[in-house]
Amino acid sequence: MSKEKHRSVSLRKKMIMAFCLPTILLFVVNMMLYLGTTRVLNSLDAVYASNNSLNLLNDSLESLQNATEGYLNTKTSDALEQYYIYEQEYSNLLGLLDDNHDYNENRVMERNIKHMSEKYLSLTNQAVESKRGGNVEKYKSIYEEAARTYRYIDTTIINLNNKQFINNSKSYGAMMAALQTLEQLNIITLVIIGLANLSFVVLIASTIAEPLVKLAASANTVSKGDFDIPLVPVKSNDEVGIVTNAFNKMVVSIKDYINKLTESMEATRKLRENELIMENHIKDAELKYLQAQINPHFLFNTLNAGAQLAMMEGAERTNTYIQRVADFFRYNIKKNKDVVTLKEEIELVDIYLYIINVRFAGEIQFKKEIDESLLGVHIPSMILQPIVENSVNYGIRNIDWTKRIKLSVYEVGEYTCVSIKDNGVGMSQETIEQVLDGTYRSNPNKADSNGVGLNNCMERLNIFYEREDVLDIISEGKNMGTETILYLPKEVDNV
Repeated sequence: MSKEKHRSVSLRKKMIMAFCLPTILLFVVNMMLYLGTTRVLNSLDAVYASNNSLNLLNDSLESLQNATEGYLNTKTSDALEQYYIYEQEYSNLLGLLDDNHDYNENRVMERNIKHMSEKYLSLTNQAVESKRGGNVEKYKSIYEEAARTYRYIDTTIINLNNKQFINNSKSYGAMMAALQTLEQLNIITLVIIGLANLSFVVLIASTIAEPLVKLAASANTVSKGDFDIPLVPVKSNDEVGIVTNAFNKMVVSIKDYINKLTESMEATRKLRENELIMENHIKDAELKYLQAQINPHFLFNTLNAGAQLAMMEGAERTNTYIQRVADFFRYNIKKNKDVVTLKEEIELVDIYLYIINVRFAGEIQFKKEIDESLLGVHIPSMILQPIVENSVNYGIRNIDWTKRIKLSVYEVGEYTCVSIKDNGVGMSQETIEQVLDGTYRSNPNKADSNGVGLNNCMERLNIFYEREDVLDIISEGKNMGTETILYLPKEVDNV
C-alpha cells in the first residue's frame, strides 16, 4: 500500500509540474497581451464614440418623428404612449450633447442640432396637444413646421456624422496597425508556449494515457445507453483509479435503477389502464344521464303551446302565467348571450318573482329603486335571479311576517352597485364568511333550485371582472334580514 501511495503522490507531482508551470507562463504572457489589446480596443471604441452617439441620436429622432405621425394619424392611447417614450429618449440623448461655446465648425453644428431639437420637441408637443384638443387646423400647421425642422436636424446630423467619421478614420488606421502588431506577437508567444507544453505532456502521457483511454471508451459506450459492458479494471490507487472505481459503481447503480424503473413503469401502466376504464364507465353514465334530461327547447315550445291553448279557452291569468314561465326559459336557453345588460337581468328577476308570487299567492312584496342611467352596465348572465332565489328559499320562505324583497341600483364612485335585500331570517357572520370564501355548501338537491348556486355566481363574477371583491353579504343577525351587494365596475375590457 505504501508503494502504491508513493506512486500516486509522484504522479500528482509530475502532473503539477507538467501543467502548472506552462499554465502560469501562459497566463502571465496572455495577461500582458490582454492588457495591451484592451487598451487599443478601448481607444478604438473611443474613436467612434462620437459617431455612435450621433447615430443613436438620429435613430431616436426618426423614431420620435414616426411616433408623432402615428399619433396624429390614429389618435390612439398606444400611439400616444409611444410618442412620450420616444420624446423622453430623444431628450435624454440630446442632454448628452456638449453645450459648448467653441467656434470649431463641428462644435457649431452640435449647438445648432441641440437648439433646433429643443424647438422641434416644443413643436411636436404643441401638435400632439392640439390633436388631443381637436384643433385640426392648429395641429396641422404646427406639424408642418415640425416636419421642416425635423428634416433640417436630420440633414445636419448626417453632415456632422460624416465629418467626424473622416477625422476618426485617420486615428483608426494608426490604432489598427498597433493592434495587428499585438496579434502577431500573441501568435508567436502562443506557438512557443504550446510547443513547450506539448513536450511536458508527452513525457507523462505514457503513465496515465492507457487507463484514461479505457475509461473514455467505456464512458462513450454508456452514453449511448449500453450498460451491459465489462467493468473497467482498476490498476492503481491514484486519482485515475479513484475515478475509474467510481465509474464502475455508477454503472452498476444505473443498471439496478433501470430495472426498478422498468418494473415501476409497468405497474403504473397497468394502473393507468384501470383508471381509463373507470373514466370511460363514468363518462358513459354521464352521457346516459344527460340523454335522460328534458330538452329545454322542447320545454319552451311546450309552454308556448300551453299559453296559446289557455288564450283560446279564455283563461287569461293562466295564459299570462305560462307566458312568463316561457319568458323565463327563453332567457335561460340563449346560447349566444353569456354577457347581458343589467336591464335584462332585472327583467328576469321581475319574471321570476311573478312566477314565485303565483305560488306564494302574492305574499312577496317586491320593491325596486333603480337609477335608469345605470341599466346599460354589462354583467354575466344569470347572476341576479339566483341571488333573489337564494333570498326566497333561505330568507323569507318560512317567516311568519310580511315577506319583502327590495332591489336597488345606485352609483358609488367608480362602481354601479346592485343591492338585493330581504327581511327574512338573516345569516350568522360565520355563514357569511363561509359563503364568501366558497366553503359553504347548501343542499344541491333542493327541488325548486335552478341549479345555479351562489358560489357559481361569485366565481363567474370574479373571472369576468378579474377581481375578488365584487360581491359582499351583510346581515345584522337572526331575523334581521340579509343584503347582498354587487360592486360592478362601469367599464369592463372583456365585454
